[in-house]
Amino acid sequence: MLTHPQFDPVALSLGPVHIHWYGLTYVVAFGLFLLLARRRAARPWFAHAGWSGRDVEDLLFYGVIGVVLGGRIGYALFYKTGHYLANPLEILMVWKGGMSFHGGLLGVIAAMAFFAWRRQRPFLQVTDLIAPCVPTGLASGRIGNFINGELWGRAADPALPWAMVFPQSGSPLPRHPSQLYQFALEGLLLFALLWWYAARPRGLGQVSGAFLVGYGVLRFVAEWFREPDSFLGLLALGLSMGQWLCLPMVAAGVWLMVRGARDEPLHVTR
Repeated sequence: MLTHPQFDPVALSLGPVHIHWYGLTYVVAFGLFLLLARRRAARPWFAHAGWSGRDVEDLLFYGVIGVVLGGRIGYALFYKTGHYLANPLEILMVWKGGMSFHGGLLGVIAAMAFFAWRRQRPFLQVTDLIAPCVPTGLASGRIGNFINGELWGRAADPALPWAMVFPQSGSPLPRHPSQLYQFALEGLLLFALLWWYAARPRGLGQVSGAFLVGYGVLRFVAEWFREPDSFLGLLALGLSMGQWLCLPMVAAGVWLMVRGARDEPLHVTR
């Protein structure tokens, strides 16, 4: 049985300025997105449509705004509605923590829709370009969760070789290191599958749909090992909030993949 090493959350201190590991994982996530999205934009079917490295940089700018605002607002709406309705100004206090992937996803979708409207590009063409570039960022974020010792897993059999005690939980129970499960599933595995699937032209929206299905299924599985939020617990049918939020993602993804199958694979016309 292992014990979480309780890393110092501060990676580097420069006088009064403290640089946190979790902040650095965001920097890594954005850097990986930039690298991978540039490679995607250089694919013949995207390059022929006029995509450039500058477009990717602009996409990153819009995406950062979308993920931060959406993640924070989504956390307030999905997880602590009553608290933030009573204390609305605390939504702005991002340093207190609290981000929702599903809210961040909605924020990114809104940001990409705005980008597509400004550039007069098909919305699903934009999301098809970026979808395979997202999982590495998710993987980076889960490493940040593990370093912080947060979002720990449910109680595990002590005989499990990688069962881990998280002192931050206030309990001596061995737990699943669910952050690492999510790192492997919705991070590395999803990236490998999507990058392979998107290596050739697909129908409009199919790559986006594959992301929604893949993430929804893998996150649903990982939630069986992740401790539900104490202020929510398990909801109807014994499912967590994260699992319930994954169901419409999977449904939307299946619809996009079926819809896209009717389109010509070379969806690069503008």
